[in-house]
Formats: sequence, structure tokens, C-alpha cells
Amino acid sequence: MSLAVHWLDRIDAVPATDWNALCGDDHPFVAHAFLNAIEASDSLRSDLGWCAEHLTLWRDNRLVAAAPTYRKANSHGEFVFDFAFADAYERSIGNYYPKRLVAVPYSPVTGPRLLASTDADRRALVATLATDTVSRGWSSAHVNFLRESECDAFDEQWLPRCDWQFHWHNHGYRDFDDFLDALNAKKRKNIRQERARLLGNDWRFERRHGQELEAEHIDFLHRCYVLTFADKGNTPSLTRDFFARICRDLPRQTLAVFAYRGDQLLASSFLLQSANVLYGRYWGGIENAPGLHFETCYYQGIEHAIAQGLSVFEPGAQGEHKIARGFLPTRTHSRHFFAHPGFRNAIADYLKREARELDHYRDAVMRHSPYGVTA
Repeated sequence: MSLAVHWLDRIDAVPATDWNALCGDDHPFVAHAFLNAIEASDSLRSDLGWCAEHLTLWRDNRLVAAAPTYRKANSHGEFVFDFAFADAYERSIGNYYPKRLVAVPYSPVTGPRLLASTDADRRALVATLATDTVSRGWSSAHVNFLRESECDAFDEQWLPRCDWQFHWHNHGYRDFDDFLDALNAKKRKNIRQERARLLGNDWRFERRHGQELEAEHIDFLHRCYVLTFADKGNTPSLTRDFFARICRDLPRQTLAVFAYRGDQLLASSFLLQSANVLYGRYWGGIENAPGLHFETCYYQGIEHAIAQGLSVFEPGAQGEHKIARGFLPTRTHSRHFFAHPGFRNAIADYLKREARELDHYRDAVMRHSPYGVTA
């Protein structure tokens, strides 16, 4: 039977049970509750370049496939950087924006993007994205941070692009000291010294799930988030209401780490988790101290992952400083469709060169792996 295509301007146009049934697991970032929290909290706005246009496929009035999809008026908040592509396109061809994006807003987190139970329906989503881009006269469509298992749904019109993030893997560690024993002596000593400067100096750390947070905790999380973005000269897109909604609607999948010196709350980090993976998202503080960022964002997360039996800890994008703390490069995937054949060919050549450079980069950083004995 034929598929009906509907573009929806808000996620709550689809019942949560129908959307979540397509996700395949408990990945928090494609959960209906997460996407709705972004939209309903006024964190996703056209003046920031985002308009929801979720792609849905229906068979006999039943939702059979979907993708979190957006019309973008810029490339901010994506973390797969195509600013150079936009500049080249606008100098040589025409308007690069609007463009089509399948992703989770503001979240450089690998996860399902083609929500469907069959390969045929996943390919139908991909084909619809391409044909719609052409029919609208738009420059391009992009699918960011998809799982490797979804890559086969894309044909040769879609250009592959990869990058590296630094992830921590749990090899059955009993506790944090057991993890440290897997590192070489120098890195093990450095981490112990980093932690001792805080933990032995009137600092304490507290981990709470979303349902354990009071209004003042939500206030502080949002305040820290805003401060961090302001320090970096970026726009803090997420509202306080987003943090309140996500902690309420995903109470066991949200996790906050709070750092106190004495009784004074000074810093925090905000994470989400699935059954197997911990995801670091936001951090900030009203005061800093040596090692505070590493403890709040990384070491507390590792301790939590070990205690909960989680397999992986993904602390976010970029950051070579993570290598010395046990996080190793892991490949991320995206796919890109350009309607203009000549421009597509030029970008294809560039991406091939970029891929070779990224492979060399991985080889270089792996020489600094903290695991095992160093000579």
C-alpha cells in the first residue's frame, strides 16, 4: 500500500506512544518527551533559525516511519559544521538557506534518526528528504549524528561525512579505582591528584535524578547553563522551562551533578541516560576551582556509569583534554544531500580529503592513549 507523507510543525501532533514505538529503544534524545520539551518550552524558535517540520510517513492512517526534522535558516546548534559549504554555495550558486536538517536540536549525540521498523520504510524516509529538497528548490538536506546501522539506507546521492568524539567505555570496572588501574601510572597519578585537591578540601558532590530536583535545583542548572554560554559568547537557547519539563517528563533519565564547597552550591552538570549509555550535556558554575570541571563533568559521570552498569559515557562534542581522562576517539556519522550536481561533486572531493585527514588525526591522538603501561 502507498505511503502518505505529512510534514508536522510540532511534535505533539503525533501521540507520544506512536512516536516512541518507532524509536526502537529508550534513547532519550529522540523520545517524544525530549523533543516536545524543546518545542513547548520556547527553546526552539524561528528567530534562532529553527522551525520544526517533522517528516512522518503513514500507511492506512497508521504512523509507520518518522524523522525529527527541521527547516534551518542558519547552521547554528548543529555541531556538524557546514559554514564553509554555505559560504561557497552562496558565492557561486545562490541561497544556501533554508535547508533541511534531521537531527536533535543543540545535541551532538549519536542516536536513531530514521525511526522505522523496516529497511524499506527507512529508505522511504531518505528518498522523501531528497525529493522534497529538490521540489522546494532548496540547496541541501542533512542527517546528523545517525547510527552506523542506519547508513545503509542512504544511496550514492548522499555524501558520507565522519568526525570523532571522545567516549569512555566501561570494561566491567568494579569501581573508580578499578578503572584507574587500567590506566598507565602517570595518568592514574594525575587523576588522583586532581580529585584529591577537591575532595580533600571541603568540596562535596551530589548526584540527583530528575524526580529528586526541587525548583531551586532547576533554577541553578539553568543559571549555570546560561553562564557557560555567555562566557563563550554564544546564545543560551534553552529556557528554564525546558529543564523543568525534561526533568519532570524523563525523571529517571535525567541526572544532575551538584558541586558544593561547604554548604554553598557552586557548580553543576546536567546529563541524560538510556539503559546503557550516559550522555553529558551542560555544565557551569558561579565559581571555579582547579579540577572542578573535570570532577563535575567527567569523574562523577564515570562513577555513576560504573555504579549503574552503563556501557558507555558520551560527554559531548570535542575536547582533546578528555583523552588523558580515559575517553578515546569514537567515529560519528552524518549524511548530506546537495541538489546541485556540480556542487555535490565538489563537496564529495573535499569530504574525501577531510576523511583522510581525520584518520591521521585519530592515529595521532591514539598515541596519547592513557591505557596500559607507558615506556
